[in-house]
Amino acid sequence: MPRIKNCLERLSIDEIWTRPNDNLVSVGNLVLHLCGNVKQYILFGLDGQPDGRVRQNEFDNTGKISAEVLLQQLDDLMEKVTEVLDSLSPDLLTNKITVQEMVYTGFGILLHVVEHFSYHVGPITWHTKLIKNVDVKYYEGKDLDITG
Repeated sequence: MPRIKNCLERLSIDEIWTRPNDNLVSVGNLVLHLCGNVKQYILFGLDGQPDGRVRQNEFDNTGKISAEVLLQQLDDLMEKVTEVLDSLSPDLLTNKITVQEMVYTGFGILLHVVEHFSYHVGPITWHTKLIKNVDVKYYEGKDLDITG
């Protein structure tokens, strides 16, 4: 979340919705896609909430939603996710759960969501660095060369 926020706050609304070419989606599309994925896997898969996801809409959207609105959607979603995660039972982590016609354990769903989120933060970061020619300073103030 902090990395997505860092990037969205640097980009104009046009930059958020720019598609580098016909085979790539925008940063805005990736944020909508992450919201859809998390809702489907965590809220539906782990909590049994209704699943009304239309995945393709996340990629087709060119609605010019502002950074502020996208961030608010992410924040609101993460509040709901936190509630679900706080209420998880150990049994649910080993139960078999079907999402998108694939069978996972509850633990597998958590791993999928973390991996999926991380996977898409990379292109969001790359797009921001490309468009703005900036260092996003994810590790600012940290000495990453110290070991031991």
